Amino acid sequence: MSTLAIIPARGGSKRIPHKNVKDFLGKPLLAYALSAIEESGLFEKVVVSTDDEEIATAARRYGAEVPFMRSKELADDFTGTEAVTHDAAVRVEQLGFKADYICCVYATAPLLTGYWLKKAYDRVREAKTDYLYACCEFPFPIQRAQYLEPDGTPVPVMPECMPMRSQDLRKTYQDAGLFYFYSHRYLIEGVRDNLVCRGFELPRYRVIDIDTPEDFTVAKAMYTAISSLNLP
Repeated sequence: MSTLAIIPARGGSKRIPHKNVKDFLGKPLLAYALSAIEESGLFEKVVVSTDDEEIATAARRYGAEVPFMRSKELADDFTGTEAVTHDAAVRVEQLGFKADYICCVYATAPLLTGYWLKKAYDRVREAKTDYLYACCEFPFPIQRAQYLEPDGTPVPVMPECMPMRSQDLRKTYQDAGLFYFYSHRYLIEGVRDNLVCRGFELPRYRVIDIDTPEDFTVAKAMYTAISSLNLP
């Protein structure tokens, strides 16, 4: 099975300017996702989709290909990840490489390791999966979520669940925002009937959203702590 990894990394991040190549413990943030991809040993080709020359230079320095630049139409604040991944995979195929499976890995994934990418791909192969995404368990039962009125009054979202013990509530999961595996028929051919879709659970210590400067600082602390513990 031929495999392609695509990292979407546009240059227009606003809350953390140039986030994808911002220094993260001595290397650009993007380099950690590329390291996980290399460590997994899964991918025959690794491509970064970007509209930014600085990101393209960093990507090439750390082992990725940037055979084309992303169009401005796909580099705004509203274009979704799947559209960007589809565009890149189609363009790579036009250049002569057809992948059976395409994996989109976010550039903002310093806690991800090749171990988890490989475990996820094993799941893809075992279940002949068309779409698999990384997820993690919510840290608190969402059935006990509450709204706050303007005056601070709490209003339960699911009042019937408030008296229940947390261990009696069904576990719920969130998109980890780390990686997505797609089959060729799903992403490129656009097949949507009789698909096999799966969530792949990661431990919460491998998951963090990096959207603000505070998140960036927390991510560095987490990376340092996890590295010292030698966790999978």
